[in-house]
This record gives sequence, structure tokens and C-alpha cells, in this order.
Amino acid sequence: MATDIKETLREAVHPADAAAVMGLLPSRPRLLALGEPTHGEDTLLDLRNKLFRQLVEQEGYRTIALETDCLRGLLVDDHVTMGAGTLDEVMEHGFSHDWGAYAANRELVRWMRAYNDGRPASDRLRFAGADGPLEITGAASPRQALAALHRYLANRLDADLLPCTAQTLDRLLGTDGRWTDQAVMMHPDRSVGRSAEAAELRLLADELTELLDERTPELIAATSREEWDRARLYARTATGLLRYHHAMADTSPARMTRLLGVRDRMIAENLLALAERGPALAFGHNSHFQREKSSMGMWEGPVEWWGAGALVSVRLGAEYAFVATALGTIRHQGVDAPEPDTLEGLLYALADDRVVVDARRLAAAFGAWRPAPRVSPWFGYAPFDPEHLAASDGIVFVKDMEPS
Repeated sequence: MATDIKETLREAVHPADAAAVMGLLPSRPRLLALGEPTHGEDTLLDLRNKLFRQLVEQEGYRTIALETDCLRGLLVDDHVTMGAGTLDEVMEHGFSHDWGAYAANRELVRWMRAYNDGRPASDRLRFAGADGPLEITGAASPRQALAALHRYLANRLDADLLPCTAQTLDRLLGTDGRWTDQAVMMHPDRSVGRSAEAAELRLLADELTELLDERTPELIAATSREEWDRARLYARTATGLLRYHHAMADTSPARMTRLLGVRDRMIAENLLALAERGPALAFGHNSHFQREKSSMGMWEGPVEWWGAGALVSVRLGAEYAFVATALGTIRHQGVDAPEPDTLEGLLYALADDRVVVDARRLAAAFGAWRPAPRVSPWFGYAPFDPEHLAASDGIVFVKDMEPS
């Protein structure tokens, strides 16, 4: 590697703090996405907590959104803003993917609650789940979201305006087990997503959402912007879940592409709603937040789709920023020091323990040349794609991961 590129690398590396991240950006974005290349590592979650605290104290950020169930996340938000429930309760019931068990997530919730204590509502920190009510093995029933949306409208509008009754929704939904059957992921023919009842539910969800939008002024006047925002979340989730279940029933080769696309569209819609109320930090996998097309190896072969970051970036432009995370070693997972000709290898040779890297400056210095892509021996870690340098605002590089 040429000496001038080595010098550029040195100049592009900064201490890992919020000031360094913001120094890479032309202005404070309404939505700052911090990606991670693997899940469940305390080192990354602790670093996220540190950066969020600094963003709160130095840059006025007031919301954090994690890659967890948006409906469960309401329990966490009620706890950190109003003290509803106990910390143990919200950690057990407020997170999907078993993320409530992580010590760093517990510390995040505890700190947010302590920060909010005694503050006016306008200055409180907010928590949000950005993901849909989805797990790897399947999806939730749309009952909770549909029922909450219908209840909000039925309590405030003439019954004649509503397209159906709550009893009609119950009849069409049937038992929740029909929707949550985990065998559907491998056996699409068992899905109810393309049944006559599901088709009618999709139409009703669309009409309820239309009614929510059409009556916005009187609904906000009768309740509050906060309650209306929650109703919008229920509407997005209900329609998104019904789209997801429809895709679950697909037997074509496009099935997994469609499922991943529907999921990221749900994440994108949730993030755009959060960006409306002020600067927010989003945290989740790099593949969800990058501007480039995402890809993943599945049992049916490789799959490509446009992630939430690509969708949000088109809408927000410069008000969206994406900072990826790249790693040197995860020795407890069999990931040893990176090859020297990879981006991670170049950074590993120069960096301290944790640094922030100016990705676009590196891309310009490299010109047409790019480091070799790293190959991970562990399926749970996705190395940074050096072709994505120019489309990333920055990289947080962690040299050596500690066991969780």
C-alpha cells in the first residue's frame, strides 16, 4: 500500500466518541443510524450506550430506536418516560429477540429512566422499537395492532364511519395460533396469509388507516399528538404484518426476498416517524441501515433486498446519516486477526482499541482500488464490504472484542 494512503488512514482515524462522529457530518442529522456487524456482543452495546449518552448531552438527541419489536417497545417507552412498570418487567416483556436479557440494554433503560426523572415531558428521552413484531421463525398475529387501531377510532368517531366492528375483526382473525405457527417459515402452504379472511383483513386495515389519516385534525384535538402517533404506529404495524403474512404464504423463489423487503419497509416507516419528532439514534445491524443493497446467504441461496437505510436515505437525504461498525477480532467466536489486505486488517494495524473512521475520505484516497473483502469463519459476523465505503458516513472500528 502506498505511503500516502497509509498517511490518509492515520489522518482519517479519530477517538471513538460522539464528537468525532458528528465531525464527519455537514450538520446534525434528524436520523443517525449506528450499525453493528453482529448481535449480542456487550462490547458493542456498551459503546452504543456511551455514544447515545454523549449525543444526548452534547447534541440534543432525545430518542433511541433499537432493532426490536415496535409494539413491545411501547412498554419500555412508558417506563422511561413515566415510570410505568418495574425495570424487571419491562426488560422481560419490552424486548423481542431475547434482547431484554443483555446487561447493556438493561443499563440503557435504567439510565434513561434516571435521566428523565423530574424533567418536563418536552425534554424527556424516548425509547422506540424500530422492528416489526417479527422473529426469525415467524411473525406475530396482527390482532394487537388491529384491535388497538380500531379501539382508538371507535372511541372517538361515529360508529357509522368505521368499516367494521371489533367483533368482525375477531371473527376474521380467528385464533392467534393460526398466525404464529412457526412451521410456516419452512412450509408456506401452512400460512393463512393468503386466505379469504386475510384478504378481507388487509382491506379493513387499509380502510382504518385511511380513516385515521382523513380525520387527523379532530383526532389530535380530541386526544393528543402523542396518542395519534401511537395510533399511526398501530396502523403501520397492522398493515405491515398482513403484508408479511401474505409473503409468508408465497411458494415462489422470490419468497425470502419479499419477506426481507417487507420487514425493512416496516423498519423504514418506523424510523421516518421517529425522525418527524426530532433527532434520533437508531441502532441495529449494518445490513438494515446501509445505503447500498443488502444481501444475505439463506438456505435457499443468496438473497438481495433494499434495506431500511436505503429507503430512509431517499426520503431524508442529508438528514440521514449511517455509521457502520467493523471489527478486528471476535476470538471467542473463532474470528482471529484480519488479513492485512482487508479494510479491517489495515485498520487493525493502525488503530487503537476503538476509533471512528472517515469512510468517504478513505474511499477518495483509495480511488478505484479497494481492499480485499474479508471472509468470516463465523456465520454470525458480517464483515464490512469495502465497496460500501463511499456510501457510508463513517465507520466505528473496534479492534478486539471481549467475551460477553
